[in-house]
Amino acid sequence: MFTGIVTAIGTIAAAEQRGDLRLRITAPLDPARIDIGASIACSGVCLTVVERGGTAGDAWFDVDLSGESVSRTVPGMWNAGALLNIEPSLRLGDELGGHIVTGHVDSVGEVVKVAQDGGSWQIAIRARADMAPFIAEKGSITVNGVSLTVNDVRDRADGACDFLLNIIPHTAAVTTLGTLAVGDHVNLEIDVLARYLKRMQSLAAAR
Repeated sequence: MFTGIVTAIGTIAAAEQRGDLRLRITAPLDPARIDIGASIACSGVCLTVVERGGTAGDAWFDVDLSGESVSRTVPGMWNAGALLNIEPSLRLGDELGGHIVTGHVDSVGEVVKVAQDGGSWQIAIRARADMAPFIAEKGSITVNGVSLTVNDVRDRADGACDFLLNIIPHTAAVTTLGTLAVGDHVNLEIDVLARYLKRMQSLAAAR
């Protein structure tokens, strides 16, 4: 379980195909606080730590990605040199600063607008038709592992929707969202409460 509050930006130091894809990720974390077998979110994807080492502030950890995980996330995001938003899983007593995030990517969206608004950035992302019913103004959504609030939603004739986000300077600086450009793709996870609400509505309509 995560909150979508990114702890650090990590870098894929190595990627090796071993049946599954083995990644070595470096990040300014303390390896003593990274347990073998622990869950860690990498740009919104919950992965299991299989090895770890380094020193405080200069840690590394290894994870394995199945073909399923690779196919459901942004193409090319697991290449060596890529940057990732890192969030360790919640510990008992941690502050729930964002919203409840599972680390299971629902879809890949496309950035269709990036514009500066004062010191912040407005980013519009296009979501597929099957995702559109779960996205609501002032609702929560996870973009590349970052918990964000939807400012506006514009439905499209093809059933898809464009939703608008406001990225403040701090968020842009401490995550990879500050580097997004039009045409980039992002991992999306809908709010878990929206998921259950849609299911209940579907069951009620079927009766």
